[in-house]
Amino acid sequence: MIQTEKRKLDHIKICLEKDVSSAVRTGFEDVHLIHNAMPDINKKDIDTTVEFFGKNINAPIIIGAMTGGTGEAAKINKNLARAAEELGLAMGVGSQRAAIENEKLAGTYQVRDVAPTMPLIANLGLVQFVQDYTVKHARDAVSMIEADALAVHLNPAQEAVQQEGDVDWTDASSKLRVLCQELGMPVIVKETSAGISRETTMKLGKCGVSAIDISGVGGTSWSYVESFRSDSKSGKTFRDWGIPTAVSIVEAGKSVKIPLIASGGIRTGIDAAKALALGADYVSISLPLLEPATKSHKKVKEKLEQIMEELKIAMFLLNARTVSELKNKDVVITGKTKEWLELRGIKVNEFSNKIALDVLRSSFDDKLYSGN
Repeated sequence: MIQTEKRKLDHIKICLEKDVSSAVRTGFEDVHLIHNAMPDINKKDIDTTVEFFGKNINAPIIIGAMTGGTGEAAKINKNLARAAEELGLAMGVGSQRAAIENEKLAGTYQVRDVAPTMPLIANLGLVQFVQDYTVKHARDAVSMIEADALAVHLNPAQEAVQQEGDVDWTDASSKLRVLCQELGMPVIVKETSAGISRETTMKLGKCGVSAIDISGVGGTSWSYVESFRSDSKSGKTFRDWGIPTAVSIVEAGKSVKIPLIASGGIRTGIDAAKALALGADYVSISLPLLEPATKSHKKVKEKLEQIMEELKIAMFLLNARTVSELKNKDVVITGKTKEWLELRGIKVNEFSNKIALDVLRSSFDDKLYSGN
C-alpha cells in the first residue's frame, strides 16, 4: 500500500474512532436568531431550493469532502452520493491525489453510476500545484469523476504538523491564479478546519476563484487528526489553531462578493440557519455523515433529512419563506465572537439592523398599536 493510500485509510479510522473535534467552539453559541412568535407563512410552503453552479439543489447543503483512495472509501462515497442524489443535494469527494498517483484507485472516487445528476465537486490540494501539478492534473481529476467543479483545498496547518507534510508553499497565489484562468470551470477554494481570514479572502478573490469554503475552527481539527497518526506533539498543540467558523463567515463575507460555503462544526439545522444569516450561501457537512456512510445510504439520508427539517423549522420560526429571506433576517452577535469582529473593525450592529426601523413601523401605519 503506497503512502498516500495508507494515510487515507488512517484518516477514516481515526475520524471514526477518536474525538477529533477542536476544543474551541464554532462561535455559533454567540450568534442569536430573532424568534418570530407570529409567523405569517405556512411551514409547508417554505422553499429551501437554491442554485449551485447552474444546477438547482433542494437545500443549501453540500456533503463535504471526506475520503477516497481506499476500498473502504469507495463504499463510503457511494453511500454519500446515493443519499445526495435522492435528496437533491451537492457533494464533494476527498482529495484525489491518491488516484492521480495510482490510477487503479480512481474507482474509489467514482459515483456517477449511483448519482448521475447531482452537482459533484472534484478535489486536489493547492500545495500539489505549487510542487509539480499542472492544469492537466486538475482536468484529470475533474474528468475522473465527471465533476461540475474543482475544489482546491488549503491545508497548511495539517501539512505543517504531518510527518510527511508538504511545507513549501512558495508562489501558491500565482499557481492558483493560473489554475482559475485556464481550467475553464468553477474553482472552489476550501480550507481544512482552520478558517479563512478577510486578508486571505481578498487574495483569493484576486486569484479569480468561483467560491470559497471557509472551513473554520469548531469542527474536525485536521492538525489533531494528524497527532493520532504519528503521536505528534505539534498536532496536539495546534488542535485549536485558526479562526472560529462564525467569525470566518463574517470576515470572508465582508471581503468579497462571491459565493461562500460555511463548514466547520455544522451539526444541526440551526447551525445552518445561523451560518446563512451571517452571510454564507451554502453549508457543508462532513464528519456527522461519516459513520452513517459506513453503514448505508439510508442512514446518511436520515441524518441529512433531520438537518434539512431542522433548517425548515428554523426558517418557519424566523418567518422566512426562502433562503434569500433567511439571509436578510436580523442576527444578534454577542460574547467572544462580537469582541473578535469588533477588534477587526467589523460593525456587529449591522447584523441586528438589517431590517430598517421605518419598514417595521410602516406595517403599523406609523402608529404603535396600544392593544385597546
